[in-house]
Order: sequence, then structure tokens, then C-alpha cells
Amino acid sequence: MDENTVWIDFETAERFMIDVLEGVGVPAPDAKIVAEVLITADKLGLDSHGMNRLKPIYYDRIRAGILNPVTKIEIVREAPAVAVIDGHDGMGHVISKKAMRMAMDRAKTYGIGMTAVRNSSHYGIAGYYALMAVRENMIGITGTNARPSIAPTFGVENMLGTNPITYGIPTDEDFPFLLDCATSISQRGKIEVYARQGRDVPPGWVIDLDGNTRTDTLKILEDLTKGTAALTPLGGIGEEGGGYKGYGYATVVEILCSALQGGGFMKMLTGMRDGKKVPYSLGHYFIAINIEAFIEPGDFKKTAGDILRALRAAKKMPGRDRIYTAGEKEHIAWLERRDRGVPVGRDLLLEMRQLIDELGLKGYDLPL
Repeated sequence: MDENTVWIDFETAERFMIDVLEGVGVPAPDAKIVAEVLITADKLGLDSHGMNRLKPIYYDRIRAGILNPVTKIEIVREAPAVAVIDGHDGMGHVISKKAMRMAMDRAKTYGIGMTAVRNSSHYGIAGYYALMAVRENMIGITGTNARPSIAPTFGVENMLGTNPITYGIPTDEDFPFLLDCATSISQRGKIEVYARQGRDVPPGWVIDLDGNTRTDTLKILEDLTKGTAALTPLGGIGEEGGGYKGYGYATVVEILCSALQGGGFMKMLTGMRDGKKVPYSLGHYFIAINIEAFIEPGDFKKTAGDILRALRAAKKMPGRDRIYTAGEKEHIAWLERRDRGVPVGRDLLLEMRQLIDELGLKGYDLPL
């Protein structure tokens, strides 16, 4: 954190987000869900998807009329273990919490449950929904498509979203296994954090229309929207580093998030039509696997924990004194932040003040 960073306790930060969301028409119960998802990201150190996203992704889109603050959830197709849900371009967090809950309820009866969602919006950190399942002794799996930003291997045009494949798995440790990452090397949210910090993007993350790597952060954010820059898939440029693998996994998510529920995909998700801004109409999927249907949960969690402990105990690379497993760094971030709160940089602080002024919010004494 730089010297201009201030810390705002989680309770105040969450209350602020609820007040802002209610101020633009989100009903109180739904505002609480959205704020809970965002504050979870900040608690786990995933700043790119926490309070940083409140204004540009939710507030501004509601103001622009391309995100419905009042969420109407419709079940359009249903079978014993599955369901298809239409979110009617409402708040993605509200739609997704309902969708994962439905998958979990089905898993309790049938051992596994799955839901697919169409006409949704940005749903925050995917890990939030996977962790819902973990807390009830289930494996949680989710994915979402997004506006085009990844170029296919040997291509330069942004075609696929950052399309995370996310797994949450219970263990007998103090934290679960949580793998929540994009199928690109990085994602727009992280580049936005770099922009706030005045840092260049590392080489290899982004390419231009000639296939050359880009590092100019602010211009990259403009060009990703215009389609003149693209993120590289996991593995990087070309095939030598395995870029085709990230490209392939991003495509899997795109198919599952669109073909299963008859929704939009790739260039249909740009948020523009005939030169006008329109809802992004994203798709998601949610899978819950009831561990008890396979084995005693305690036995499962011990085996999962044994695997992770063995990995961390493996021989280390010279100069490295620690091996991490997925979810561990997030747990460490929570331990470090639980008494401090959300780290807020100068740009985010200015955004918060702007929202307070625009909505006439009271009771917030932000640092100068």
C-alpha cells in the first residue's frame, strides 16, 4: 500500500455501499446482498472486485439506465436437479445468490444441483458463490462470461470474456480451497487497480492489433473498450507457454454460460448496440455437489486437507521459503485486514466523496 492509502473499517464500508445502492433505487435487501459480495472481496484482499467497483460497474450503470436496480428473477425452465433462470438485467449478485441457493437445495436432495442464468450482470467475485456451498459441506463451482476482452491464440481481436472457472472445496483447515481466477493472465479489474496506483501493466498481459505487448495502463483501459487492445489468455501469447489452454478454458466457460440457457455470447456482450449503451446481459452457471452423497464430509475434508498440506510441504525452489495453496493468501489477507478494514487509495476516496455529495449521504467523516 502506498503512503496515501487510508483504512476504512468493514462495517462503515459496507454501510456506505448499501446507502449508495439504495440511493439509486436498489431495494434494501438487495443492496445488502450486493454490498456483502463486494465487502467479501475486500476482506479477502481481492481489491479489484470490492468497493473499487461500486461506482463504475454498478452505480454508473444504474444511472445510465443499462442496469436494473430492481431485480426480477424468473425461472424459465426446471427439472429435478437443474433450473434455468432469467435475471432480466437486474443486479447480478442478487440473481446469482438465488441461483446458487437453488443449486444447493437441489444438491441436498439429488447429490448434485446446477442452475444456468441468462440476462444477468456483473456478479462480483465468483468465489462468493462457491463459498456459499463450502459452508454447507458442498463443493461449489461457478463461471460467468463477460464483455469481450481476451484474444484467441494467434488472434488479436478481443472475443472472449475473462471468464473465470471457480471452485470452492471444503477442507479440515482454517480455510477452504478456493480457486477463483480469470482464464486470462490478468483481468480488467486488476488493470484498473494498476491505473489507480499509477503503475504500468507488466509485458505479456495485453497485446495490440499487431500482436505487440502493451504496458501503457490508462490507454490500455480505453483501447480494451474500443477493441484495439486485447488481454492474453492464461499461458500468454502464442502456444509456447500454453496460451491455447487458457483460450480453451475461456471458450468452455463461454459455451456453458450461453448455450445452456440460450443467452448472449462474445460480441453480443459489448454493452453497445447501434451506437447506444445497452445492458450487458451476461450468463452464469452454478454447480453444487453434496459431499455427503459420496462420502462422510469429515473424511473428505481430511483428505482434501492432507493433499494441501503435502503440497505446501514440498521441496521449495531456491530463494523461496513458502508454497501456497489456493485460498491461503486470501485467508492471510483476511487475518491482516479484519482489524483494519478496507484499504482506500486517493482515487477511490475521491469517488466516495463524490457519491456522498451526489446522494446527500450523512454520517460519513472521510479522511481528507
